[in-house]
Amino acid sequence: MEIKQKRSMLVSSLNEGIFNAVCRMVELLQEPESIPFLALLIKEEILYRILQSSDGHILHQFFNGKTSKMSEIISEITRNYERKLSIQDLAESANMSVASLHRHFKEMTSMSPIQFQKQVRLQQARSLLKLGKISAADVAFKIGYESPSQFSREYSRLFGCAPLKDMERLKLEYGS
Repeated sequence: MEIKQKRSMLVSSLNEGIFNAVCRMVELLQEPESIPFLALLIKEEILYRILQSSDGHILHQFFNGKTSKMSEIISEITRNYERKLSIQDLAESANMSVASLHRHFKEMTSMSPIQFQKQVRLQQARSLLKLGKISAADVAFKIGYESPSQFSREYSRLFGCAPLKDMERLKLEYGS
């Protein structure tokens, strides 16, 4: 019996067009006021260039069948990361059982929907903290945490240090 191995990630060479677009996206961090206007355009360019690459057919697979449903759920979680997540509601919206949702979601992302939401929340928190205009406690509440101490613990677990310490480290590393 042959065992078919499934992967939730692919690593391939980065072509010059994708590289340049990603560099422009990173450069937006130097001018945060431009992010709302340019980030979406650059993001669409990156997606276009990936779809046109030699591995683009793999991304096309994400828009078929169960993978398409998982893509919709990922988008839903990403758009509403600060809200309390109902796995039952997500499963119903995908016409799946909760167990099937978990299995397919984990197959695609290598994590559960709750873990994925936590990652999105903490990445968003890091972005908000980089702007330096809001306290860590306020960020915690803004992204959906009910407890600043829980937020700080989970942030530290993901990024290796407490939120404010991380911001200090990033300022030293990148000179912002």
